[in-house]
Amino acid sequence: MFLKHAALASGFALMAGSAFAECQISGNVSIVGNEFPAIHTVANAAATCTGGEVKSNLTADHQKINLAGMQGNPAEYSSAIIANSSVVALINEDVVRPLDDLVAEYGQDIPKKQLITIDGKIMAVAFMANAQTLAYRKDVLEEIGVGVPTSYEEVLEAAEKIRAAGISQYPVGGAYAAGWNLAEEFVNMYIGSGGEFFKPGTAEVSINNAQGVTALNMMKALTEYMNPDFLTHDSNATSAEMEAGNVMLMNMWGSRMGVLMDDEGAEEQVYTNITVGGPLTVGGGSIPASTLWWDGWTVAKNISDEDAVATFIAMKNGTSPAILNDETMSQAVWMIDGYKPAPVNDGVFAAIAAGTTSYPMLPYMGLLHTALGDNLADFLQGKESAEQALADAEAAYTAAAKEKGFLQ
Repeated sequence: MFLKHAALASGFALMAGSAFAECQISGNVSIVGNEFPAIHTVANAAATCTGGEVKSNLTADHQKINLAGMQGNPAEYSSAIIANSSVVALINEDVVRPLDDLVAEYGQDIPKKQLITIDGKIMAVAFMANAQTLAYRKDVLEEIGVGVPTSYEEVLEAAEKIRAAGISQYPVGGAYAAGWNLAEEFVNMYIGSGGEFFKPGTAEVSINNAQGVTALNMMKALTEYMNPDFLTHDSNATSAEMEAGNVMLMNMWGSRMGVLMDDEGAEEQVYTNITVGGPLTVGGGSIPASTLWWDGWTVAKNISDEDAVATFIAMKNGTSPAILNDETMSQAVWMIDGYKPAPVNDGVFAAIAAGTTSYPMLPYMGLLHTALGDNLADFLQGKESAEQALADAEAAYTAAAKEKGFLQ
């Protein structure tokens, strides 16, 4: 299913959670996922279960290893922490199991808003919402005398003034690392430009059009104000640039804002002035150039029933209301009962309020995402036209979709 905006917003300010109940398991649990603070909180809470081994591999490379790590028999990982896009790839390869029986026996108290149903089966349990929105230095914007940007055009105007004032040569940041990150930036910009990824009702790709060219041209314009190594900068690297006082404006995940705004890794002048804004628009459009996401957990198919039960119980424990406290409350927009909104998460709430589009949870979207990540860098480096880059991406997607049987 797609998570509707209302559903995401419905449970964000409910009853406070109780303390951890004793968690006993009798199997082994191995978790793979991303490495930002909220995921560490989930993995650490899962590891409080006793009676079996609970280990985790949290890395920025999780999407490169989770599928391979779940294809073995037995699987190396018993649970992958995933999001809208990455769960589809695991379902396509038949490496995660439906959770209906486990929910019926061990998860009847999990709120329905957290149960992700695809083709009539529960395939994941969501625990947080996410979106990319503006992060900016309010002191720098005040210094150059401009308001908070609400569009990418205004970001460019502010960036030029920041450069002209000698404050920063490369004031704009973004997760433009070639591959998944770069593709996600295009997906955001293309949606904001009013584009549709596929011909209606089909798996036939449709991005080599005016909206695709508009999206790429805006991305190229932004890179003129980015560190020349932008194609190597993922979320961690560009966040570090902002903490170092080099980047003043960037599009960044809500789940990263807490790290940017805490007192670690940056001087006081920097972290006290980093502020969260809403999602940006582009080209005069009203649709945010962003996507609404959920993060959740799965259970591997190629593991014993004992380990599957242990994994389900441990992950349920890791995403129970008991994880919420003064320290963790600001780490994410939790979909867990007991969450109380924190100012650091204002951007995600603004994205929800603005009607940000959910990332397409289609069985073939992952193939297009990969094709985009592999074929857009040449345009940004000035090696080919926008039309050629989009044509290359379409060709790569079409070949992959035919191989997988989505196209004839």
